[in-house]
Amino acid sequence: MAQTLQKTLRDSAGIRWTALLLLALAMFCSYIFMDILSPIKDLMQTELGWSSGAFGRMQGAEVFLNVFAFFLIFAGIILDKMGVRFTAILSAAVMLVGACIKWYAVSDAFVGSGLEAWFTNHLNWSAPFGLEWLDVLPFAADMPASAKLAASGFMIFGCGCEMAGITVSRGIVKWFKGREMAMAMGSEMALARLGVATCMIFSPYFARLGGEISVSRSVAFGVVLMCIALIMTIVYFFMDRKLDSQTGEAEEKDDPFKISDLWQIITSSGFWLVALLCVLYYSAIFPFQKYATNMLQCNLTLVAPDPDSFWASGSITMIQYVISLFVAATGFASNFQKKANMKYTLLGISVVSLVVYCFIGYMTQSAGSIFAVFPLLAVLITPILGSYVDHKGKAASMLVLGSLLLIACHLTFAFILPLFKDSTVGGVIIAYVTILVLGSSFSLVPASLWPSVPKLVDAKIIGSAYAMIFWVQNIGLWLFPTLYGKILDATNPEGTAATELDHTVPLVMFAGLGVAALVLGLILKVVDKKKGIGLELPNIKPAEAKAENTTATTNE
Repeated sequence: MAQTLQKTLRDSAGIRWTALLLLALAMFCSYIFMDILSPIKDLMQTELGWSSGAFGRMQGAEVFLNVFAFFLIFAGIILDKMGVRFTAILSAAVMLVGACIKWYAVSDAFVGSGLEAWFTNHLNWSAPFGLEWLDVLPFAADMPASAKLAASGFMIFGCGCEMAGITVSRGIVKWFKGREMAMAMGSEMALARLGVATCMIFSPYFARLGGEISVSRSVAFGVVLMCIALIMTIVYFFMDRKLDSQTGEAEEKDDPFKISDLWQIITSSGFWLVALLCVLYYSAIFPFQKYATNMLQCNLTLVAPDPDSFWASGSITMIQYVISLFVAATGFASNFQKKANMKYTLLGISVVSLVVYCFIGYMTQSAGSIFAVFPLLAVLITPILGSYVDHKGKAASMLVLGSLLLIACHLTFAFILPLFKDSTVGGVIIAYVTILVLGSSFSLVPASLWPSVPKLVDAKIIGSAYAMIFWVQNIGLWLFPTLYGKILDATNPEGTAATELDHTVPLVMFAGLGVAALVLGLILKVVDKKKGIGLELPNIKPAEAKAENTTATTNE
């Protein structure tokens, strides 16, 4: 009885996974808003006059302050000094402010306002020292005022979003260290990435709701979700405070953070290899998401169904989304079944539901719906990969495998998919398979990279370590969306229709990032073996795993 009384919230699997769910739901909402305009890039061009270059600058602006004002580094210091609870609520509040500004920028209320006139006449930046070819600044003279204000709001949102990212990682370490940490991180990212599917399905739906096009409706949908994210962090606040009251922990009070501690991070070769792997890998994924729908529109022959048919109705959108959630839920739940028959039954249901979803996507002829399968397979396999890393290890090897898949997928999009433009069925099948494989490769990163960070630095500076990785990553997330848009403008004749653009060159650029990631992954394996960092070792030692299984059996 005495031992039972000494148990804390994180000793209960149900409670610690509930804490994870709250954090994952907050990130789910932020992922939706992050790409809320991505599936309607064509409408941004036709309705608001945004060129590919203006669209790219706005998308890259999300992380501009994190990179050049070093806000993300300060966010890591705030996290280490103030703790997970405070930083979680602060990050959600900052995201909400930025989201509201972005919504106002694309709303009718902005048109004809004094702010529109101000942004038209100001922030007309140009590249310094005549480096026009490297003009990747967030503002430019050829940007509409709405794009400039949207970029400003997106900068603020990005500060909160990246702060939330490192806070969630630190929160998972707090609740799951010594337990199923890799599985928890993989599961959080898998669930959060359902936001990508939600965005791809509902952003075009709200933009065209009622037969009248309005991109502001899509952004307003995202703003509502950011309000929900704030609520999730507030609920988490009370759970986390209760945990600290049980354990007697006071974050960073006994061993306070010092600026000098950053030297440990800066001088770690393993850390920098992981950080560079992160920036290369994520730079080939997140910027691609912002253009993927338009890339599919340009490389597939999609014919909109008859407006009066079932496949063009709002009902099919809801049905499709419910099926996508069912795919994710059954696939995710299969990872937690101890009985083989139940595990494979749920897995089979998930696969069949995925096939049904793909069929509906084909029938609706929607590029957004097609790309929405991107996170679905990831939801299924990320917990599996995380569990494997927890119990078997091989994190560095998984990063190498992920790089190989990344290269193959982007080269397929660049050279093979366009060959099937005249084949309605064949093109869609290739698109689906490639997108699913790309989503699978993306699963390898959260399941293997993020749980490796605690092996590289002391616990008290984990927040700063994650912040520095995110800062390096943000350089890529700022640069490559902007470059993608500039390359599209440069490689396509002026006046090319939004659905007729040639995406080959920027896709080859992403494949090149995959090659660089592959090389670094191989180097990381060598460094890990030489220095004994332990990246290939399991997170849960055999003795801990045995004790965990014993506890679970006792609780049953």
